[in-house]
Amino acid sequence: MQIPYDFSEKIKLNQHKAAAGTRQLDACRVALLIVPQQPDKAVWEQIAHAAVLKPRYQRALRKDKDATHLSTDLPNDNGTRVILQAVDSGSSTFELLTQARKLAAEVNNIDPPSLLVQLAGFEQAAGSRILEAVTAAVLAAACPMPSYKSDKDRPTALKRIDVYGLPGRANLAQVRAENTGNHLARWLSALPSNELTPGNYRKFVSRLATAEGWKMEFLDTQALARKKAGAFLAVCQASPKHDAGIVRLRYTTGRRTTKKLALVGKGICFDTGGVNVKPAKYMNGMHEDMQGSAVALGTLLALSRLKVNYAVDCWLALAENHIGSKAYKPNDVVIASNGTSIEVKHTDAEGRMVLADTLALASKTKPNMMIDFATLTGACIYSLSSRYSGAFSNRDALHNTLTTAGRDSGERVWPFPLDKDFDESLKSPIADTLQCTLEGDADHILAARFLKRFVSDSIDWVHID
Repeated sequence: MQIPYDFSEKIKLNQHKAAAGTRQLDACRVALLIVPQQPDKAVWEQIAHAAVLKPRYQRALRKDKDATHLSTDLPNDNGTRVILQAVDSGSSTFELLTQARKLAAEVNNIDPPSLLVQLAGFEQAAGSRILEAVTAAVLAAACPMPSYKSDKDRPTALKRIDVYGLPGRANLAQVRAENTGNHLARWLSALPSNELTPGNYRKFVSRLATAEGWKMEFLDTQALARKKAGAFLAVCQASPKHDAGIVRLRYTTGRRTTKKLALVGKGICFDTGGVNVKPAKYMNGMHEDMQGSAVALGTLLALSRLKVNYAVDCWLALAENHIGSKAYKPNDVVIASNGTSIEVKHTDAEGRMVLADTLALASKTKPNMMIDFATLTGACIYSLSSRYSGAFSNRDALHNTLTTAGRDSGERVWPFPLDKDFDESLKSPIADTLQCTLEGDADHILAARFLKRFVSDSIDWVHID
């Protein structure tokens, strides 16, 4: 399984302090010009071919006073396509990325070998923020995705992006690193489950670890049995192949550091629902139930690219939730690796089961902070839609940090309560806890309360659903 996760790293990014001149615009196939809303005379003076572009933009405004976009060809030998976009620098990051995605799609449809980007009329901070969104979108759009069509798509022609018009250089290293990790996560999530089996996933991660210089450990089902990881093993016991297990990857700085971050991801490569089988509508798309692990792995890759000055562990809970004579059942009682006994109520709540043992094992390594990612509950989607992720933490003080980080990155999250009295709903007459309830009342909160049992109180913990 070959994944071109480093594809966008081969696209050159050149920054030029001056504005692009007529010669630069005439030489390119596509130019993306970013201006403020209601560009004034000073802005137009920075734009080559303004004598052509300004009246065309004003004509568009006369037709629609709210127009912010112009796509037109210059009357030169190249027929340069100019995409002019007016941007409100006060827009949220989510709004900027949404707008940038549309611009990137338009550029990608033309598929130029190079792209000229010019910002005119922005101060350094505002311009850098807009440029980061545009660069992220253009690089993401250029990245190939899995395809099994007999008529293969050609790789994008884009090899170079030239940026003009900012007073100083923008630091785009983080954008590049994020795009590399993002591309890896997107690619993995799109793979069909007959290709991305737990075994194939592990083999790819092993090769990636070697290439990136990470240490890797794999706990197979025998190793997990020795660690008495009954919650994880219950989920995978019906699998026809014994390829499930927990991957631990370790990034180290090479310098002495006491800080360590642990990333944990749910990696259910396909979820039938188990004995409580899903109907067709809800089983469709369950090859994506491993997205939490893809996000954790992509984040590790991005942090490695940035050479962060703290250690990072990445734990991937890789399994499938199968139907069969050996499948775990409602009212089974299993014991997790930290000694917690769990009464099973619904076999489609398998994500919290594999995460329970993974979190418990990760906790034993005593990270300073642990963040887990999981496509865990429908209740979270009912509460927030797919536009936000739910955030839970054992530290209320982190709520503001989480929402601010979500707003700044465009990956919006919203915090939910994690009060102790929710445990009343998870009381079992024969075990330490129920796995879930059948009523579905606030299941996203109950799932987080369940997971909290497996995290040491000394660790700052964040759960993203």
